[in-house]
Amino acid sequence: QHNSHPKLYPGDILEFPGNKRDGVPYVAHLTIRDSDTKLLLFGRAINSAVKLDPLDVVGKKYRVRNYLDDKHPPRDFYNLIKPEIDDIMAKPITFDILFNNSEHQATMFRYGVKKSEQIEKVYSKIVPTWKDLFEKKKI
Repeated sequence: QHNSHPKLYPGDILEFPGNKRDGVPYVAHLTIRDSDTKLLLFGRAINSAVKLDPLDVVGKKYRVRNYLDDKHPPRDFYNLIKPEIDDIMAKPITFDILFNNSEHQATMFRYGVKKSEQIEKVYSKIVPTWKDLFEKKKI
């Protein structure tokens, strides 16, 4: 779905461009805990966490992005995803742009598989370049 306010279901993956608990929709997302650590060092932030925020706090414009539903069956929200969110919220997490970003976390919750389409697009551009350099023995 591409509209900015689609019908949401527990466990949906939401994508926010650039920028229900007690009757209010909440979003679990990977965030950096301390303002001091917001500057990522080599794409990593050691002091990160999964945070639960009201949907409107995270962003008013979003789209549902359950893009792996045809490859991986969505997991049960109430029996699997919600307990995992509750458990992981109490633990520190290392955010890593390449190996543990927000998209990795969202797909792990929904499908039980860590995937990041964003990073795979980057790899698809980088890997052929590196391969070519290795074959020409320039590296």
